[in-house]
Amino acid sequence: MNFAIIGATGNVGRKTIEVLEKSNLEIENLYLVASQKSAGAKLNFKGKEIKVEQLEKYDFSKAEITIFAAGSEISKKWAPLAAKKTIVIDNSKYFRMEKNVPLVVAEVNSGDLKNHQNIISNPNCSTIQLLVALKPLHDEYKIKRVIVSTYQAVSGAGKKQVDELFHQTKNHLDGKKIKSENFTKQIAFNLIPHIDSFVEDGYTKEEWKMEHETKKILGDSIGVSATCVRVPVKTSHSESVNIEFEREYELKMVRKLLENAPGCKVVDEHKDGGYMTPLEAEGDYLTFVSRIRKDHSNNKALNMWIVSDNLLKGAALNTVQIVECIIKNSKI
Repeated sequence: MNFAIIGATGNVGRKTIEVLEKSNLEIENLYLVASQKSAGAKLNFKGKEIKVEQLEKYDFSKAEITIFAAGSEISKKWAPLAAKKTIVIDNSKYFRMEKNVPLVVAEVNSGDLKNHQNIISNPNCSTIQLLVALKPLHDEYKIKRVIVSTYQAVSGAGKKQVDELFHQTKNHLDGKKIKSENFTKQIAFNLIPHIDSFVEDGYTKEEWKMEHETKKILGDSIGVSATCVRVPVKTSHSESVNIEFEREYELKMVRKLLENAPGCKVVDEHKDGGYMTPLEAEGDYLTFVSRIRKDHSNNKALNMWIVSDNLLKGAALNTVQIVECIIKNSKI
């Protein structure tokens, strides 16, 4: 089978190449596509150099499945055209809330893929890891409400932002003046409670995405309140989550459900270091859950800590898992 990656030279594009290389997918040809600026570059895949093609000149009929990893504007313009000739899996936010476009977390709602019309959307990175942990609990106890605060790594914003974090950190340690170019305020040694643009009610679009994507995937009955914060961490998003169920629960059962959930691993020892951090999650395919404990203010609620690599499970890995689900359940 033939595959293509649009935006192959970016953070998510490169991670997608890595995940495809480690997968068991039978890949006859892999076409790497990017902007005119990046066209002509060569990237490695399974020991071979592949020349990056220019998007404007690329023939979408060459691949049965095409992964878009180039941002909303590119997806808006090119994905509908591509979908006439290939199945599109899109990492951008552009199609996520479209009624006829499945929004899929592989371990959560892969059944929705049967209704696709050649465009499938990958959820927001923070939504993905949240739902990997919420799904088994929702199936058992039915979730009434979720309050989530995110601590999101700069790699979720892009390569320029990662470079700026390193540059700002060096300047701070050298006692030099810091100028913020890709952030609203200094990110080094700081936190910024602002991701994406603001909407009229005071929330940001990132927070809006977490709320509405969760509802689209798990159902409108779940209440979601999110606060999204950018932190001076290179990779892996973390989330502090409070979950209220429709009925009382057993903590032992919650742990058992999470331990048995696909894509999820519980690391929760009540001792120094008995939990996961962003640094430890980087490069791992799993979503980690720690600090599972009762909410003493509400006998139907609990708290937990969720960590996952935002470039892997939050983007490239989930995309490839969607591909695997499509192939498994179709005649492609």
